[in-house]
This record gives sequence, C-alpha cells and structure tokens, in this order.
Amino acid sequence: MEQPKEKGFKIVFQKTAEKELNSLPKRDYEAVKKAILSLAINPTPHGVKSLKGKYKGFYRIRQGNYRIVYQIINGQLIITIIRIGDRKDVYQ
Repeated sequence: MEQPKEKGFKIVFQKTAEKELNSLPKRDYEAVKKAILSLAINPTPHGVKSLKGKYKGFYRIRQGNYRIVYQIINGQLIITIIRIGDRKDVYQ
C-alpha cells in the first residue's frame, strides 16, 4: 500500500492484517484503506478507542462495520496495523 505524501507516521501491516484488508469487498476495501492512510497524519482521530484485555496498549478505529486495530510507536513514528475485521469477530 502506498504511503501518503505528507510527513507523519509510517504505516506497516502485519501479514494477517494485510490479508484481511485484501479480502474485503472492493467498496469496503477503499473506505478502510482511506481510514488507514489517514492515521499517518492523525494517529488518534476522533472516535479512537484505547483497547483493554488481550489488546491492551492497542487502539481501534471504526470504518462502517469494520474495526481497524493498530499500535502506535511514537518514538519511531510508526503505526502497525494488527487486525482488520468485522466488528463482531475482530477481537477474537
């Protein structure tokens, strides 16, 4: 996936998250991709949630029925996308 031209955070994907993104329907893929790319400029947008339990230390944003789970590494300006999935089963 291409990076935005603006300076900011670099976005990297875990292999499973990349597979999950590529398996989305085209319309949903475009919307989720846009939401992910926007994280490079603002890693904590309005509506972001800090997760608890198994995903403590991670964040999630919503895009329609999908959830994007990610980690922010501030010292290196990196955002790692951990999971992308439907809201009902993304945390399992």
